[in-house]
Amino acid sequence: MSKSLKRVRAALQAAGLPDDVTEVGAARTAQEAADSLGCALDQIAKSIIFRAETTGEAVLFLTAGGNRVCADKATALAAEPLGKADAALIRAQTGFAIGGVAPIGHLNPIRAWFDPRLLDFTQVYAAAGTPRHLFALDPRLLPALTGAQKADFTL
Repeated sequence: MSKSLKRVRAALQAAGLPDDVTEVGAARTAQEAADSLGCALDQIAKSIIFRAETTGEAVLFLTAGGNRVCADKATALAAEPLGKADAALIRAQTGFAIGGVAPIGHLNPIRAWFDPRLLDFTQVYAAAGTPRHLFALDPRLLPALTGAQKADFTL
């Protein structure tokens, strides 16, 4: 089991949640994940990372699988210009590789916001630290688990 997957399972356990993780053939994209699980695209909680240009830190936007992050709205929420986060920044701050960034189990604290669209479902799925592993959770738990604030940042 990868270190990334172990961190996600440990974070779930620490929160008192089941650490059930599903392995699928491929879940690098929200569509692949939804197809693998047989769920709605918007039930996939995507972890979108930007680079905060002033601080140099990564910031996280958890969005429904079919939604796209609006750069202007995201920048307003972060209160600083945002740019593209490269693989090295993402790995250094979160401990995850692109395609497997989980909303929990990060190596370092991260500022985060979540898409209210996720609350339209009783269960959503998120990456569990690898491009092939997902876990299910009640989206109402996202603020407590991630520190994410509910906000409108999608197109």
